[in-house]
Amino acid sequence: MKRSLLLLPLLALSACNGGIGSLSEIGHPPAMTRTQDPTRDTAYRPVTMPMPPLQPPPAEVASLWRPGSRAFFKDQRAAQVGDLVTVIVDITDNATMVDNTSASGGGSESMGIPSLFGFHGKAISHITGSSALSTSSNNSNTAAGRITRNETVTVRVAGTITQVLPNGNFVVVGRQEVRVNSELRELQVTGVVRPQDITADNTVTHDRMAEARISYGGRGQLSILQTPRYGQQLLDAVAPF
Repeated sequence: MKRSLLLLPLLALSACNGGIGSLSEIGHPPAMTRTQDPTRDTAYRPVTMPMPPLQPPPAEVASLWRPGSRAFFKDQRAAQVGDLVTVIVDITDNATMVDNTSASGGGSESMGIPSLFGFHGKAISHITGSSALSTSSNNSNTAAGRITRNETVTVRVAGTITQVLPNGNFVVVGRQEVRVNSELRELQVTGVVRPQDITADNTVTHDRMAEARISYGGRGQLSILQTPRYGQQLLDAVAPF
């Protein structure tokens, strides 16, 4: 009975976290989320950005060219809500930073008291044991830091146009899940793209996306082993040293 009571807080903690170390995944691989409309996600928020005033396209009399069209025939590229567009994420980031700092300082002060309220310096020195006040100080500081970072991410993911903004730009949301054995890899890409940046094969690179948010991670047995326990994370957050 006592053992069961001790386990209750641990069960509640694991159930609340629901991700790494969830009791529902013991003996089973991580569960994949259902395919659904990204706009129905509780975390989804429509994007609003500064827009120029709308201007109606000029009407051309007896013209074979339709205003706003990019070809004489139907354009097969994504152009409206619900259309798919492939986002190419190709990130190669190399950064090296070296910072060395050295500072030192020193100071000294000396003050004598020849007389005070008619008392000569010798009398004052006899009472105080000193005929002058002197101070000195020295300080120094030396610091060195180095940061080296190498990151490479190359993936392709199909996204869905969830909004067409008033100026014609598209809000694209892409999500992908791949489960290998007991590890689930998750890729999420969101951002705003211009129709002109979508190529003829219906792809767009991540560096053409404004307000891009790219997340690549996972959960499962490997993530559990690589993540510190909740108690250790709590101690790291509150420990002053």
